[in-house]
Amino acid sequence: MRVEIVTKCFSPELELATFSRNSAVGAVASFTGYCRDEGGVVERLELEHYPGFTEAQIDHLAASVVARHSLIDALVIHRVGAIPAGEPIVLVAASSAHRAAALAAINELMDYLKSEAPIWKKEIGAHGDVWVEPTVRDYRAAACWRRVQEEESV
Repeated sequence: MRVEIVTKCFSPELELATFSRNSAVGAVASFTGYCRDEGGVVERLELEHYPGFTEAQIDHLAASVVARHSLIDALVIHRVGAIPAGEPIVLVAASSAHRAAALAAINELMDYLKSEAPIWKKEIGAHGDVWVEPTVRDYRAAACWRRVQEEESV
């Protein structure tokens, strides 16, 4: 399992090409999120985090997702700093014996990253600087995963 917070642009294709594969892997699922320009309104995103703390929090969550979904491997790369429109922000990948586990893990990790990870996002563009908050939908999705965790622990 690998969790990285990076400040430089990365290549999702290269990262996935080197992502863990062995004879036990039956499925690899991934998600790459990019900075959208929102029709020319957004020039860039600026993401802030607490170095050390953010990585530890994401690492803890990723480890629990790996265990819960019986993953073979997981990868989370998240950028911080200035991210121009069109560049990747996040890459999440999961390998498992079966498709359902890999897909569920990707969804759970992304729902957490969008709603609970200690990363703060600001849009910079024609409308000025605007802090971007998670949506009600983001919070609901993360809450569903917490309920699943609670049910599994009973």
